[in-house]
Amino acid sequence: MLAVNNGFYEAFEASDLAAMSVLWEHSERAFCTHPGWATLRGWPKVAASFVALFREPQPLQFILTEHKAVVGADLAWVGVDENILGDEGATTVAAVNLFARQADGSWRMVAHHASPVTASAEADGESDGPGREPPGA
Repeated sequence: MLAVNNGFYEAFEASDLAAMSVLWEHSERAFCTHPGWATLRGWPKVAASFVALFREPQPLQFILTEHKAVVGADLAWVGVDENILGDEGATTVAAVNLFARQADGSWRMVAHHASPVTASAEADGESDGPGREPPGA
């Protein structure tokens, strides 16, 4: 599963829409949340987002850490930290990628959700999730 997941980032780094298209399920259940974006639902909107991102002049490089895959009968997911290097510096994004097994046995991405990791969460090693009192409160 990690190899399929890595293909997503290879296509992203190469700005390769054809390779990205092969990785995704072309259905209305596909959805994608890029950091800072509203959630896009359905393959046409997801594909359009990659067209827009691939037109950006700034190349991105992903260094993946903390990846863990869980594989079930027909669904699998990968949690990963995307350490993104670009012309304007580096940032860390926590992502979850969801894959569905297709009728032919192949895996296709049906969801990608990525959120920026704040400096305080990186320092603490955890986030201020529900039920947890913020520091200094």
